[in-house]
Formats: sequence, structure tokens, C-alpha cells
Amino acid sequence: MSRPPKNIIKEKQSFSQRLASLQYLPRFFKLVWETSPAMVVVSSVLRIAKSAIPLALLYVGKLIIDQVIFISHNHSSTRHLWQLVAAEFGLAILSDALNRAISLSDGLLGDLFANHTSVKIMAHAATLDLDQFEDSVFYDKLERARQQTVGRTLLLSQVMSQLQDLITMGFLAGGLLAFNPWLFLLLLVTVVPAFLGESYFNDQSYALTRGQTPERRELDYLRFLGASDETAKEVKLFNLSGFIIDRFKLLSNKFYLANKRLSRQRSVWGAFFALVGSAGYYGAYIIIILKAVDGSLSIGSLTFLAGSFRQLKSLLEGILSRFTTVSQGAMYLRDFFDFFEIAPKILVASHPLPVPRPIKQGFTFEDVGFKYSNSDRWANRHLSFTLHAGEKLALVGENGAGKTTLVKLLARLYDPTEGRILLDGVDLKEYDLADLRLQTGIIFQDYLRYQMSMAQNIAVGNIDEQQNRPLIVSSAQKSLADKLAEKLEGGYDQALGRRFNDGVELSGGEWQKVALARAYMKDAQLMILDEPTAALDARAEHDVFMRFAELTKNKSAVLISHRFSTVRMADRILVLEKGQMLEIGTHEELLNKKGRYAELFLLQAMGYR
Repeated sequence: MSRPPKNIIKEKQSFSQRLASLQYLPRFFKLVWETSPAMVVVSSVLRIAKSAIPLALLYVGKLIIDQVIFISHNHSSTRHLWQLVAAEFGLAILSDALNRAISLSDGLLGDLFANHTSVKIMAHAATLDLDQFEDSVFYDKLERARQQTVGRTLLLSQVMSQLQDLITMGFLAGGLLAFNPWLFLLLLVTVVPAFLGESYFNDQSYALTRGQTPERRELDYLRFLGASDETAKEVKLFNLSGFIIDRFKLLSNKFYLANKRLSRQRSVWGAFFALVGSAGYYGAYIIIILKAVDGSLSIGSLTFLAGSFRQLKSLLEGILSRFTTVSQGAMYLRDFFDFFEIAPKILVASHPLPVPRPIKQGFTFEDVGFKYSNSDRWANRHLSFTLHAGEKLALVGENGAGKTTLVKLLARLYDPTEGRILLDGVDLKEYDLADLRLQTGIIFQDYLRYQMSMAQNIAVGNIDEQQNRPLIVSSAQKSLADKLAEKLEGGYDQALGRRFNDGVELSGGEWQKVALARAYMKDAQLMILDEPTAALDARAEHDVFMRFAELTKNKSAVLISHRFSTVRMADRILVLEKGQMLEIGTHEELLNKKGRYAELFLLQAMGYR
């Protein structure tokens, strides 16, 4: 037999670990209670009522059989018999009604719980730092937490059913213990081995699923690549379908073989334990029959005890089997709660200061360095310069030089690993983070194309003003997107993108003008454009930046562009190389210096000759 992968071995859980995982259930039920206290109370009352029904039905059935035998021997009135039959009929109807009510309440509570936990995940994710989302280990935890929002609704129903069955067992076990305690012991002996076997295979299943998380994310990504409107163009152009399909087959077959081996072992051992359980049941049944034959039991008592034993066996098997499922689900809860234990590294000051209005001195970098989590390479290092109030600063450098990282530090999407950034002489960490973000308008090259209306696409730049149509229109005019709105059938209410009905897809340049409008939704004191005009031609980009320079008069601004005709509009230019500042100055100063900037400028100028 082939050995399982190492990462699966490491994830195996012992029985004691599964018991320990039950510690998460109180926190789980606290979340359930937060979701809807009224629904939890209703579901609990319904289940307690349902738990008494099996014993009542068995006992009424015993009375009916004994009454039938009594009537057949004594030819007495059948009135009491029909009363018992009516009572059993009523219990059967009540049992069905309770089952339906329980299913309804569980379904509604499960939906509410899934929604509640999804909101909590999104709310917590919003508090975390950008570089945490760029860490694969963090992303695995986020993915597992998201998977639990729906999966844990099943756990809720299982735990509630477990409690209901335990109460039912208590009722049934009382009668069985009163008759013969050895029968209950025999019941345990026949059921416990099956429980241990099921427990073992659930451990293996959990280990397999947890160990496959990163590769399953790759599998989902391959599905997306192979059948998506976003990827179809390049998949066809580069003939990638064969490559994607082959990789998908390799991974999916690997998962299939691992699951096949485990499922086969589980089936064989499950059949053996089922045989042991059946032998135990019929052994107890023979004992009860012998007691009835020698006259120690009435026929009604025989059916009552036989039925009680059968139901107890079924309940105990269900409880033990469900215990492994519940404990396994509780282990998955660890993944869920682990996500909420992740704390942001960018902390808000205990007494945050408002951002100065207006900014007087500007932003000063003092020997600032930054490296990403789990990376030994510095993205930025030894940055020392000042972005003066009202100054336009351009960042120049080859791809990977650290330009985008620098502006993310400026907007406090990252905190420096070393050094500090000052705003008007005060550490940026001392300012109110929400206020700082409000005073920063930033558009990145990889901006999102929201599958929403044009107005909503613009309003995301300052979502609190989403109902402010005059501001949205004004922002579109500033970014030159207003002409686009005039062409669209629905105007600013036209849905953009092809994901939903009646959506209209835009060209790259049109999308960029819509995205640029977001920057103008705020009356921000710092404006940052990180290559958002890359899809525009040189003239269109020049027009956009001329307008940008005009609209950001007396405001600080940072712009990143590979076109030097645009860069030279800035008051000063900062040249980055391998994350460090190589030179800084005006366009003329840097040309006269004949350094890296002059070299790059002349290379680009030659390309236009």
C-alpha cells in the first residue's frame, strides 16, 4: 500500500485531540445565540418535545398488544383498545408535525447563521492589513473560514440532534435497565467498536481535507481559468486549454486516488462492524424472546423491550457516529475561530489625532524600510525624503523598484518595518487611520472593475456619498468619464461588465476614466495615481494628467508613470532602484546630473524618433 503524503500524516488527529476540539462548541453556540435567540429557544423546545415521542409510541404499542390479547381471552369491551389506537395515531401525527417544525426551524436558523458568520468574516477581514492578504498561509485560513460558514450550519443541526437523541435514550434506557442491565452492557459492546472505527476514518478524512487545502484552491483556480469570460481570450490565443486541463486532471486524479483508498478501507471495516452490531442485537432479542416464552414477560412487554433495544441500538449508533462527525466539525471550528484570532499589525493609536487641515509641512520619510511577511528581500530600504505640502512628486523606476510599495506606505496600507513616516512632524501612526484614508485619494493600476452601475463604480471612491449624484457627476467630469456616461443607454445607472444581465463591457481606456473618477470623489489633501492610465494612448494620458495637475493645485500628489512626457510635469522626480532612492530633483536637475533618470529619459526619447 502506498504511503500517504507527509502533509497528511502531520494533520492526523488523535481521539484526545478530537475531544479537546469540543472546547470550541460553547463559542460556536454563543455565535448561534447571537444569530437569533428566539429561533434557538423554539428549536430547543421542539426537540425536547420530540425526544419523548419514541418512548410514548412504544409504550402505547405495548398497551395495545396487551389489550388485544386480553380482549381475545375475555371477550371484553374494545372501547379502551380504540382509545389507545387513537392515542397512538395522535402521537404519530404529533411526531410528524414536530419533525417538520424542527426541519423548518433548523433550516431558517442555519440560513441566518450562515449569513451572520459571513458578515463577521467580511467585517473582520476589513480590519486586517493588506500584506496579510498577500500571505498564502493567511489566505488558507481565510479560505477555510469561508468554507465553514455553510458547513457549520450542518454542525448546528447535528449537535441539536445529538442532544435530542441523548434525551430520547435516557427515556428508553430507563425501561431497559429496569428489565435487565446486562442488555444495556451488551448494547455498548456491540456498538462501541463501530464507533471507534468510524472515529478513526473521520480522522483520516479530516487530515486528507485539511492537507489538500492549498492544492484545492489551485484546482478551483484552474476551473476558473478553463471556463471564464475573463480568461477566454488568452486561453484561446495561447492555446492554453490543454495545459490547464492536464494540470486539472493531475490534481483531481491525485485527490480521487487518495479518497478512493480511504473510502475502500472505510467500507470494508464498516461492513465488519455492522455484522458485529447485528449479532449483538439478535443476541439480546433471543434473551427477550426466551423470557417471553417462559412467561416472565407479556407479549406487549416483549414488543416494548425489543423495540426499545432496537431503537436504543440505533440511537446509540447514531450518537456515537454523530459524535465523530460533531468532533470533526468542532476541529473545523478551530479553523473558523483561528481566523478571528488573527489581529491586524497596523494598530490605531489609543488617542488618535485628526489629520491637519490643511497639511502645512508634508510627509517626511526617515530611513524607511519595508519587507513583506515571509520574505528576506527588502521591498524598500533607506528611504529619506519629504513630499512637501502642495508638491507634485513623480516616482520613476523599473518594474519591481518599489514604487507601489512606497505609495502604500504613504497611504498607511503598510507600516514601515524600520524607520518612520511623519506628517507635519508627527508619526503617521499617531493619526486617526480612517481620517487619513479619507484625506487620501488613490487609484492603483490594478483597480477593480466592479460589476455594478457606472454611478456605483465611481461612488466606491467615497462610498458614504453614494447617494450624492451631483458629486458623482462632478467626479466623472474631472476624470473625463462624463462623455462615456452620455453614450451609455442607461447613463450613470447603466450596469457595467458582462457578469449580470444588461451589463455593458467597456474598453480599457473607458474603465480607467471611470476608475479615475473615484479619486475625485474625496476632497483629499493627498492624491496618488499609480499607473492607472496605462491603457490610454500618450495624448489621452497627457490630457488626463494635465487635468489632474490643474485639479490638484495646492494639494500634495504622487504619480507613477512610465511615460516621461507625463513625469516631467511633476515638481520633483524621485528615482527608485531595487527599493532604494537613487536620485531626486526636478526634470532639468536630473537631466543635468546625467544619472539614471537621464539615461532612462534618453532611451525613451530615442524610441519616439
